[in-house]
Amino acid sequence: MAVAGDSVLMCRQINAKKPNVHLKNRVFGVSVCPRRVCFNAGKLKGNKVRIGVRSAIEMDDKEGLHLLKSFNGSLGFDVVSEGELRKKGFLGLRKTKLVCTIGPACCSLEELEKLALGGMNVARLNMCHNTREWHQDVIRRIKRLNEEKGFCVSVMIDTEGSQIQVVDHGAPSSVKAEDGSIWFFTTEKFEGSRPFTVQSNYESFSEGIKLGDELVIDGGMASFEVIEKIGNDLRCKCTDPGLLLPRAKLSFWRDGKLVGKNDELPTLSTKDWSDIEFGITEGVDFIAMSFVNDADAVKHLKNYLSTKSAGSIRVLAKIESLEALQKLEEIVEASDGIMVARGDLGVEIPLEQIPTVQEKITHVCRQLNKPVIIASQLLESMVEYPTPTRAEVADVSEAVRQYADALMLSGESAIGSYGHKALSVLRMTSSRMELWSHEENRQSVLHQRQLGVSLPDQIAEQICNCAVEMANNLGVDAIFVYTKHGRMASLLSRNRPYPPIFAFTNENSTRMALNLQWGVIPLFVDLSDDMEGNISKSIDLMKTKGIMKQGDAVLVISDVIPSDATPTVFQSIQVKTIA
Repeated sequence: MAVAGDSVLMCRQINAKKPNVHLKNRVFGVSVCPRRVCFNAGKLKGNKVRIGVRSAIEMDDKEGLHLLKSFNGSLGFDVVSEGELRKKGFLGLRKTKLVCTIGPACCSLEELEKLALGGMNVARLNMCHNTREWHQDVIRRIKRLNEEKGFCVSVMIDTEGSQIQVVDHGAPSSVKAEDGSIWFFTTEKFEGSRPFTVQSNYESFSEGIKLGDELVIDGGMASFEVIEKIGNDLRCKCTDPGLLLPRAKLSFWRDGKLVGKNDELPTLSTKDWSDIEFGITEGVDFIAMSFVNDADAVKHLKNYLSTKSAGSIRVLAKIESLEALQKLEEIVEASDGIMVARGDLGVEIPLEQIPTVQEKITHVCRQLNKPVIIASQLLESMVEYPTPTRAEVADVSEAVRQYADALMLSGESAIGSYGHKALSVLRMTSSRMELWSHEENRQSVLHQRQLGVSLPDQIAEQICNCAVEMANNLGVDAIFVYTKHGRMASLLSRNRPYPPIFAFTNENSTRMALNLQWGVIPLFVDLSDDMEGNISKSIDLMKTKGIMKQGDAVLVISDVIPSDATPTVFQSIQVKTIA
């Protein structure tokens, strides 16, 4: 690739023995010139780091067919992102990621393909439901679609957790509890369905419960009053009619306060560990831990995964208890991401606090550079109806406005009759809200918290912060980042830039993990040690596919470490205009 206006200015050296060097208000001691600025940060060699500036504008137009043959590997676009890019252009790409819970309503190969085409980035499997064989079939169907149809859908399993209030009424779908009806909650194991009978999964679920206590289903879907205790079983009268879903959750209340029943149980049950082994074997991308109350449980699972050579599996912590809120920052720091499980969280804190708690969790996750999923009841009415309520659409819009990384469908896709329509509502609402935020220049200003400890990490952080500011100010069409482990891509995402982020990686686990990061389109490519060659070839391949055209401007960042013996890391910002 020929480069015009190529110049290099080597700047001062920074002594690595002074890790607290102030980088906030100066770009490594160099004034920034619009459109033609690039930073090269070398990794520590001895005690010093060399930092330089250079500019580059791409000038040549090589023949596409020749490049397709010379590039070792293909451009790993998923078909949905590529189609969306052709239709809407760079700035029209949706940035908020979409997670769908897979259940009986959408588990066939045809239904999964429809969800993938509809914009599903991550497929979630709740291990509370269905058999091991069912989950295995679904995972293999998703991987088959990725391989044969060109999708990029990650797989997440959700542990059941040691929650003792999980119940089963034996029916394959929901059961309506009518006002005044009498129900029997029992620990007796039975097959099939019994009228007005609900089965608990825990022998001592009624221990400590008194007559007059309130039994609440799924945080308020239905409520009962305990009117009789028979051994370990309870006879209850329905006081608030509603639906009992399969594997619904139970909680007990007394005098307006939650009756705690989980305090001495481990975060991961014996069944959870079995499900985790299953996830490792099937090659899932994420494990979401239910009922996390402290960081130790997350660290324990991550350490376990590393011993199983499955360190590429990311661990997400579900925030759904008061204890988790009290230890929020340490849990976020320990995890690879967070799921805000508003349904269960709404059982433990007053409902009116959910909006502010959600915003706080989202903000902390951005501060600590961890993806956050907003889950539970986003479009709950669409389990039964084809059109959402206006309040639900407003709720989705607010989550997008807060710059959550992802939105999640639960029962809407798993058991609802209108899962594809619900996904379409999420896609259209998030796209429109993102566009409005851009038009109104409502970019959320993040008070940057320094995350890096070593000087190279601090430099990488500052490069990404500056790159996003440059991309926004210069109005480039896209940001390209070449990365092995995805850290710089996530740091760029943290700043929520206007242009989309195309992350080129040769690690498939990194590609699938970045599928959950806001604004990141991960692409699997073969990368060489020649970064300029990588940049040139990938840009020309995109031109050949008709995705890029003359006049498009891209900001390019790299943190790829050469495989030879040199310790130098080439970290850079370049702005290239396609000729």
